[in-house]
Amino acid sequence: MEGWAHELEVYLEQLLRAVSINDHHDVEAEAALVSKLTQHHKGYYTVKWALAHEDVLPFFSQAWATPLEKAYSWLTGWKPSTMFKLLLSTTATSSAAVLVHLTQQQLQTMEDLRQKVRLEEDKVERDMERQHVALADRRMVELARLASRGTVSPQRINGLVEVALKGVADGLEKVVRAADCVRLRTLKGILEILTPPQCLAFFAASSTLLIRLRQLGGMRQRAASAAAAAAAAVI
Repeated sequence: MEGWAHELEVYLEQLLRAVSINDHHDVEAEAALVSKLTQHHKGYYTVKWALAHEDVLPFFSQAWATPLEKAYSWLTGWKPSTMFKLLLSTTATSSAAVLVHLTQQQLQTMEDLRQKVRLEEDKVERDMERQHVALADRRMVELARLASRGTVSPQRINGLVEVALKGVADGLEKVVRAADCVRLRTLKGILEILTPPQCLAFFAASSTLLIRLRQLGGMRQRAASAAAAAAAAVI
């Protein structure tokens, strides 16, 4: 995860240089950079899914993320619908990028995509609610009852717990994949609507948001740790 974030910072420098040029003549270079960023994001999910298949639970605690990043997290990642807010709020005064004027057709197509994405988000959230219910289904309740009564050996209880948790983990993995697929479809849909210069500007704005969240989160985390250490020293 750290490596991916570092590479994103490198790409951001390239994006900011590209969008600072007023006249975009090198269409091939723009398309190549957009392709690299797209593959960078897809590569992240390829690795993520492989790791989640082995153990999905760490992605819900995200030990590698700062508290601020976790606060903005939606089902182990960024919320797709926030990209539309970012896209439409990026103005000519933005320090990150300048999205050239969107045509009326682009705006309408973007709104259609936003509504579709919102419906997909709702579906994934309902799936997650079902997983929460599964944590307290009859099998888990029965296991708790048996364990509390001491009528079954600890070895037997552990085996039953493993089977029950495997089902829960499989369900959570499906939810993570579903949420990530919405993220990827949102990214693909937005890029298909925008022109190459707009794609560069969008990537610059979204990358800046992700990186700044990480930087600010790290600063706050270090400040909180320093304050806690100072208080402990006084005590």
